[in-house]
Amino acid sequence: MPIEILMPALSPTMEEGTLAKWLVKEGDTVASGDLLAEIETDKATMEFEAVDEGIIGKLLVAEGTENVAVNSAIAVLLEDGEASSEVAAAPSASASPAPAPESAISSPAKPATLASSPASAPRAAPEKAAEGARVFATPLARKLAAQNDVDLSKLSGSGPRGRIVKADIEAAANAVSGESPAASLAGAASTSGAAAAPQSANFETIAKLYAGRAYEEISLDRMRKTIAARLTEAKQTVPHFYLRRDVMLDNVLGFRGEMNAALAERDVKLSVNDFVIKACALALTTVPTANAIWAGDRILQFTPADIAVAVAIDGGLITPVLKDADQKSLSVLSTEMKDLATRAKGRKLAPDEYQGGSFAISNLGMFGIDNFDAVINPPHGAILAVGAGKKKPVVTASGELGIATVMSLTLSVDHRVIDGALGAELLNVIVKNLENPMAMLA
Repeated sequence: MPIEILMPALSPTMEEGTLAKWLVKEGDTVASGDLLAEIETDKATMEFEAVDEGIIGKLLVAEGTENVAVNSAIAVLLEDGEASSEVAAAPSASASPAPAPESAISSPAKPATLASSPASAPRAAPEKAAEGARVFATPLARKLAAQNDVDLSKLSGSGPRGRIVKADIEAAANAVSGESPAASLAGAASTSGAAAAPQSANFETIAKLYAGRAYEEISLDRMRKTIAARLTEAKQTVPHFYLRRDVMLDNVLGFRGEMNAALAERDVKLSVNDFVIKACALALTTVPTANAIWAGDRILQFTPADIAVAVAIDGGLITPVLKDADQKSLSVLSTEMKDLATRAKGRKLAPDEYQGGSFAISNLGMFGIDNFDAVINPPHGAILAVGAGKKKPVVTASGELGIATVMSLTLSVDHRVIDGALGAELLNVIVKNLENPMAMLA
């Protein structure tokens, strides 16, 4: 019987995508693991692999098609001995409800607590896979099964042709743990950027206000919709407060010049932003209670300092994450950041490279901006807005008037996670690290 190939969920927040390019054509023979297509999400373009082996009987979605819903049929795979004429007999994706999107929403502290619905309960025992028979399951289902110690051979899938999907693993995991199906990771809604942004007025109402004026109507792509939804959510649900400090950059600039001269033969050139990243990472380890995020009904406090850094790309922005930034040298951080930024601009980042982190940095200093207030990207606990370093008159430690390079820092803080005194302590440590850069190498 022909097998439908479904649009995959390539990230936890993905609900639809663009089929950018087919890497196979009708009549091609494919094996499990072969590349089938390039799928474009709101953040990146990723390759999609075959799960089963067979012959591509029909491509149902043309290249370049946008807004293809997750779990909708995009192609039909024929098994040995089946003819392309049988494709029409394949079950239609629209004939029955599609299974839940293949997205993992799991807590590091409680991997068995997964979102599910009553309809996703495993089928009766007679339909289970026979001992020794091949078990058909999606890659995400296999991953979740391994994480939750679920035996795939004892489940019957609710996906096409009985394939085991995420919903089946969720139901089995909840049955073992005794969790209610509704007991999903708290705050999961805050990680989803796919919902439509609330609007104060619809397009028709607003357009009437500008009747007779020339304008161009620009449709929103997935990235802009996601940015609008997440930032609206952030300002509506995250209680922001702001802390501001100036930092003297002269020591950093002098030390940076010396290090760049020493690293020239290795083709490494440190930026001020590299020092900011390192200073923030070390501050999070010095003030560990500030290295935390809000998770709905609890706080998650982290040991590693994973720093997200905002990168402007065509049509929006993305925040690649530098993991374990506190443990890496300035030269390693600089090299990794350049690589992440380059691949981000080409939309070649994998989801695990731009998701996560507890703290973010947004630097507009290179654009000449003196200072600004950044919006927290949920579920991060804080974000540091970095302005331009400019020469200003200052009063020196000896009480004399002098000139120094001063940079403005604004820390936006989620008050649910970090209180005022704790936020002030964190920002003061960041400033101390930047004004004493050599100590960051100790």
